[in-house]
Amino acid sequence: MSENNVAIETENLTKTYTDFRGRPKARALQELSLTIKKGEVFGLLGPNGSGKTTTIKLLLGLIFPTSGTAKVLGKPATDVSVKHSIGFLPEESYLYKFLDAEETLEFYGQIFGMKKAVRKAKADELIKRLGLDYARKRQVKEYSKGMARRIGFAQALINDPEVLFLDEPTSGLDPIGTREMKDLILQLKDEGKTILLSSHLLADVQDVCDRIAILHLGTLRKLGPVKDLLKIKDILQVTLAGLDDEGKDRVASLLAEHAEVLDISHPSESLEDLFLKTIQENPREGDQESYRQEWGRKVGQVVPGSEAKKESAEES
Repeated sequence: MSENNVAIETENLTKTYTDFRGRPKARALQELSLTIKKGEVFGLLGPNGSGKTTTIKLLLGLIFPTSGTAKVLGKPATDVSVKHSIGFLPEESYLYKFLDAEETLEFYGQIFGMKKAVRKAKADELIKRLGLDYARKRQVKEYSKGMARRIGFAQALINDPEVLFLDEPTSGLDPIGTREMKDLILQLKDEGKTILLSSHLLADVQDVCDRIAILHLGTLRKLGPVKDLLKIKDILQVTLAGLDDEGKDRVASLLAEHAEVLDISHPSESLEDLFLKTIQENPREGDQESYRQEWGRKVGQVVPGSEAKKESAEES
């Protein structure tokens, strides 16, 4: 892949947190290597403590890696000059509660050194685009969580960034707002922006992401296009229309004579199924049995060996 086509790149990126004496305390991320293309919507998934937030902080240059490298738009993530090309929506937007929507966006526009006329026009455009025109003069402290999420997203777009980091972008939104937010992400992709999205709402990720990475215990477990990862490759699915009763009995040999084949493809599992299976296959060290039992209950599966143990306990 050409370097000119790469928006985000990490190579063996590792972060180990230490105690006050500098002794290793916890390894949050271990040798993460990713390449995200320009114009791509990339999903970063994982349970709590998997390294998602650490990865985003490293890419934003907020913390330094223990080893490895992180680049954004070809420059080290810690390079201040790249910040003008980045937009960031944190999981919780910390906004000045006594400012209204216009004042909030103009404030962040000033931070980026935007001229007054430019930032006023951009603020007006974003307020309308995010559906906050009716509340543009209302103080942020009066906003609902969903409204605060919208103004936070507008703040991330005020500098017209090339790369967007979105942490739980649909948090607090109702179903209509969630659909509008996902449509906006796809519109931004069409405009050529690169988006790194971290979310616990797997259906949202499945709807908008081109590729995903699943992290668990600081290690990359799955990486690839969403469709490829969800495809069940050893099962073939055929969808038919207009098949009569006779055709049902002879479908194996006379398929083409009795129906129009609408689709022949591999069925897919849901992203939620893939996510849970990936985590279940990589249990925490020293707690494998209890971890398997826990996840088995969550996904409604019988964990191998559990029935035998149950019968043995009942007999005793």
